[in-house]
Amino acid sequence: MSTTVLIIIAGAIATYLTRVGGHLVLSRFSRVHPRVEAGLNAVPAAVLTTLVAPAAVDAGPAELVALGVAGLVSLRFGLILSFAAGAFVLVALRQFVS
Repeated sequence: MSTTVLIIIAGAIATYLTRVGGHLVLSRFSRVHPRVEAGLNAVPAAVLTTLVAPAAVDAGPAELVALGVAGLVSLRFGLILSFAAGAFVLVALRQFVS
């Protein structure tokens, strides 16, 4: 088996164990403290920020326009459509402008 396949399998196992572990820990409590719940609700935004921030810092004009379009679309529509719009604009600008 190649190293790449082993890394993918190890990553999948690690992801599964962290999700199951978090569920098992939280299921032991009858009530979750509001501060813990607020922290858990902030995790998706924090993860998204860690993915977008480095790209925004080193971005060129096409990336900044795509980021702006994705931000505007996310104000009105859901996250999936926001990603799709940003990706579409980025690909189009890189293809036709650059």
